[in-house]
Amino acid sequence: MRLPPLCIIMRYQELYDKYYPENSRVRDILQRHSESVAELAVSINDALELGLDDKQVYEAAMLHDIGIFLTDAPGIDCHGTEPYLRHGILGADLLRKEGFPEWVARVAERHTGAGITHKDIEDMNLPLPLDRVLMPETLLERLICYADKFYSKSGDMKRKSLERVRASMARHSQSTAERFEKLHDEFGAYNTDL
Repeated sequence: MRLPPLCIIMRYQELYDKYYPENSRVRDILQRHSESVAELAVSINDALELGLDDKQVYEAAMLHDIGIFLTDAPGIDCHGTEPYLRHGILGADLLRKEGFPEWVARVAERHTGAGITHKDIEDMNLPLPLDRVLMPETLLERLICYADKFYSKSGDMKRKSLERVRASMARHSQSTAERFEKLHDEFGAYNTDL
C-alpha cells in the first residue's frame, strides 16, 4: 500500500501522542489494528473503484478507534471507566472536541458491530444514547465499518476469515448478521479471500 501524505500522518499521530503513551501496549494495539483496517479499506476502495479519496479513507481508519482508552477493556490494556461498547461514541466526541471534521467523527461513531439501531439499543438495553445515529450511512462509514470486522485488537491480530466474521456477527444478533451481509454484498466482491 502506498503511504499517506505526511499531513495525514501528523493529524492522527498528534492524537495518538496526546492520548496514548509512547511505547505502551494499548498504543501498539491501536496502531496495528488501525493500520490493518486502513490497508484493507484503501485496497477495497481502489479495487472496486468506489471513488473515495484514499487519504480520507486512511485517516478515518486510523482514527475510528481513538476512543478505546476511555473504556474498561483490560484485555487490550484499556483501563478507563466506560463500557467498551461506547468506544465509538466516545471517540467521536473526542474527535469533535479536537476539531476534526464531522465526517471523521461519524466514522468513529458508526463503525461498531455492523452498525447499531435504536431497536438494538432498546431490545438489548445497551448503554448507548438513543439521540444519535449509530448506523453507518455514507459510503466511507460503511467501508470502514466493514473493513474493521476483519481485524481484532486481541490475539494474533491477523485477518479473520469471512466465516469467523460471520460467526462473530451472528453471536450479537440475527439483525447484526443480516446487516453485515449487506456490507459484504457491497464490499466483499473485491477479493475472494474475504
